[in-house]
Amino acid sequence: MTLTRKIRSLFTPRRDFVPLMLQQAGFLCQAASLLTEMLDNTSKDGWKRFEREIKTCEQQGDAILTEFQEQMSGRVIGTVSTLDLQTVAMSIDDCLDVIKDTAKAVIIYNPRSIDVQLKDLAGIVKAEAGAIRDLLPMLVDIKHRLKAISLQCDRITELEHAADEAYEEYVGYIFANEEDLREMTKYKNLAELLETATDCGKRVSDNVRKLLMKYTTR
Repeated sequence: MTLTRKIRSLFTPRRDFVPLMLQQAGFLCQAASLLTEMLDNTSKDGWKRFEREIKTCEQQGDAILTEFQEQMSGRVIGTVSTLDLQTVAMSIDDCLDVIKDTAKAVIIYNPRSIDVQLKDLAGIVKAEAGAIRDLLPMLVDIKHRLKAISLQCDRITELEHAADEAYEEYVGYIFANEEDLREMTKYKNLAELLETATDCGKRVSDNVRKLLMKYTTR
């Protein structure tokens, strides 16, 4: 490749960032789905199996993030900053990390039971992951998808707010109904991790909003 072609390749609008981000979001969705299945499972051996599978998703997500960062290095993609795209990708990776930590916490805490409220919180994490996966392809055509992107970000924010409310209600519930202090602590910590996972999902949409703001103010 001549020097001219190399330079031209750096500044030619590229759309190949989407497949990698979709792979990353795919692992996020898979991990979130496995977490909901894990909390529906009553077998300790089953928990360990799900935890291993979730850890594998997180590791695969890490590999995709590394590949993405290498691919984006030194490239200009039209009107979209590669640094902004990398920030979005890193926030998706944060979501995977918290899901992995939640699965590990279930193994460590070995709670007496999994309350339905914890399962509901995991369901919100799963819904956020799906919303993030649906959001990413829209970034290819920001100019014509501004409204759709904004609405999808709103959807993720709504899910995060629902998780906040569910978490607060659940904490009140366990303080009122759980007499075993050790079990109460386990449930509260698991709920905090699940709520943190939804916070990470909202951070993905917040970073997309920042990307939109930069685009519209140029």
